Amino acid sequence: MTSQTQRVILVTGGTGNLGRAVASAFAAEGAQVALIDLAADRLSQVTSDLPGGEAQHAGFVGDLSTPEGVASVFEAVLARFGRIDSLIHTVGGYAAGKPVHEAGVAVLDEMFALNVRPVYLVGGAAASHMLERGGGGQIVFILAKAGLKGGKNAAAYTATKGAATRIMEAMAAELRGAGIAVNGISPSTIDTPMNRKSMPDADPTQWVTPAQLAQACLMFCTDDPGLYGVNLEVFGRGG
Repeated sequence: MTSQTQRVILVTGGTGNLGRAVASAFAAEGAQVALIDLAADRLSQVTSDLPGGEAQHAGFVGDLSTPEGVASVFEAVLARFGRIDSLIHTVGGYAAGKPVHEAGVAVLDEMFALNVRPVYLVGGAAASHMLERGGGGQIVFILAKAGLKGGKNAAAYTATKGAATRIMEAMAAELRGAGIAVNGISPSTIDTPMNRKSMPDADPTQWVTPAQLAQACLMFCTDDPGLYGVNLEVFGRGG
């Protein structure tokens, strides 16, 4: 695996369970980590807890659902670090529970805003930066196993996760000639406090851990991973 020393890794959703795990894994390998999140009160704590602390890492508050918000936060990241070597996009959301004929359009709009727009906008901004500096770099999108097939009472969620996967695949085809590796990771249920609370009768030992997904991100972020457009399915013991 390529050393991450002095590489700049941009992690969206940086104060979430997965974002923190990804940031910790890259920081432990010597990378400088830029964390983006809406939770301003938690960003400083997360960055200070990383190896190297706030002298090496930084948090940025940013709204990733609008072009203006993405442009603003990228400008701030580049002002601090000068470049972005890898993007790990962990932002997403979940809402389900009703069939299409009962759910209404609000849930579709909500899932589109959380699971599609940020992928398109943040991925595009990262690609533009990498191309402007001459190519090279890695973009990893955290997708979902649910995006592989429609699910009962979860049409909006599964459809938008599928759309995010198509964006990843399109970007991989667009950017591979510039040496920019775009790939995705589609986990089954992730072991988080929220999932434990919402599924109290499930066995979380059968789920994927954030640390396992962070290791998959490290695998994709080498100088020349030789992988373009891969959707890595990561399942827990329970499938």
